[in-house]
Amino acid sequence: MSFKKKALASAIALAAAGAMIIPAAASPAAAASTYKICVYTHGDGGTFWSVFQKGAVAAAKKLGVKLDYQGSSNDAAKQASTISAGIAAGCQGLATSVPDPAAIKTAVAGYVKKGIPFVTVNSGSDVSQSLGAFTHIGQDETIAGQQAGLRFNKMGLKHILCPIQEAANIGLQARCKGLKQTFKGKVTNFNADGALSDLTAATQKIQAALSADKTYDGVFALNADVAAKAVLPAVKALKAKIKIGTVDMSPEALADIKAGTISFAIDQQQYAQGYMAVVLLYLALNNGNQLGGGQAIYTGPGFVTKDNVAKVISLVAAGTR
Repeated sequence: MSFKKKALASAIALAAAGAMIIPAAASPAAAASTYKICVYTHGDGGTFWSVFQKGAVAAAKKLGVKLDYQGSSNDAAKQASTISAGIAAGCQGLATSVPDPAAIKTAVAGYVKKGIPFVTVNSGSDVSQSLGAFTHIGQDETIAGQQAGLRFNKMGLKHILCPIQEAANIGLQARCKGLKQTFKGKVTNFNADGALSDLTAATQKIQAALSADKTYDGVFALNADVAAKAVLPAVKALKAKIKIGTVDMSPEALADIKAGTISFAIDQQQYAQGYMAVVLLYLALNNGNQLGGGQAIYTGPGFVTKDNVAKVISLVAAGTR
């Protein structure tokens, strides 16, 4: 299926889901509901994941269901054990991110065996079906990278550094892979594992890499905090003419886009990811719906640039972007 057809299918699915959302009190089944929906991610509770969680909480409140949200701070073993424990804890629907499929494969298989509705969110679009999920909610990371490559081409760049802040995260690897597929110049992956836990050290490592090769004229950061708090300081310290693009948003990254020091941010709309995960699981439990048609429901990539950043900043302030 082409990207345009997938995007259309995703839009139809999202519209269908939105049309069926009703206040819990309006439905006897919903009013008496004791549904427990579990959302277990690899999230760290930071800028990105706090907004994702707000979306899930808002949907649960709207639909009158119990929500158990837990992040694992990029600890795959912890995420797997949380998922496994969820069955005994009464999870009736599961949404989970999949940065490391091998780590959680056995855990999610328990849900599939018991017929518990299951969706993947954020990361894992390529393995969602094989794990037994009825759909994936998020962006295709390869497509996100491809679209970034096209943006960098328009800037006339020749050599891009792609720092990966979680070495085992297949979604981050896919972003760099997609970038390589469309960017006409050279892309060099860079091991920045652990960058989010020590942004000062990450700044030094990225600065050293950029200093060692003067042909770099661009950096594709895979996280907004890495972009604003590690890549940008490194570029400023070098006083280099290096363009920066990033995936996801933060107040600092948006301010930098407004100032022109970061060129763009890819918005995968994480509030919608959390919200739709709860909605789709609710519909599966309450009405027997399994939306998506076996395909991913895309929430991105969208782009935030200097042209639309002011509006996005206002929505970030409201906590929904």
